[in-house]
Amino acid sequence: MKLTKMGHACIRLEKDGRTLVVDPGSFSEQDAALGADAVLITHEHLDHFNEDRLRTAMEANPAAEIWTLRAVADQLSAAFPGRVHTVGHGDAFTAAGFDVQAHGELHAVIHPDLPRVTNTGYLVDGSLFHPGDAFTVPDAPVETLMLPVHAPWNKVSEVIEYVRAVKPQRAIDIHDGLLKDVARGIYDLHIGNLGGADHSRMAPGDATQL
Repeated sequence: MKLTKMGHACIRLEKDGRTLVVDPGSFSEQDAALGADAVLITHEHLDHFNEDRLRTAMEANPAAEIWTLRAVADQLSAAFPGRVHTVGHGDAFTAAGFDVQAHGELHAVIHPDLPRVTNTGYLVDGSLFHPGDAFTVPDAPVETLMLPVHAPWNKVSEVIEYVRAVKPQRAIDIHDGLLKDVARGIYDLHIGNLGGADHSRMAPGDATQL
């Protein structure tokens, strides 16, 4: 499967001529969802879910479908009847030819005074895991962990412990749209030395074969 980074938390997966996009939000590339056969949304925050961009992609491809939590599905189902599927922790389904398992229920804590929204990560083809905004550890082996490296809800020690808990072969940064280039070397050093997995990052538009 081919992995392309589409900015911040968004990735594009391609296999057998079909395309699956995860979390095309407002910090992602403008056209991140265009051309997708299926889209997965982990939660409702704007950096993971941009309704206007998603509607544009759905209108451009009348066969495209979405799998997401109820909070997002409720905003889209009326406009695209039969094409928006509500999923949650423990569900398994096939989207654009990819086998997907849903793991996790809640967004990480930003602050105790703020209510936690729902959040579900997706394990794709039993190998790649995108956790959304949480440190969910799937009850299955993970080869490639999309690693939320920088956010208002985490710190680098927690990121390192998350890599250790998941034990992937490789960890690739996501959720890095707010991380300044001057700090990236520090994150690379600590996660690479202490995480216990091969660690890398990709610029928007970069692609790799998994």
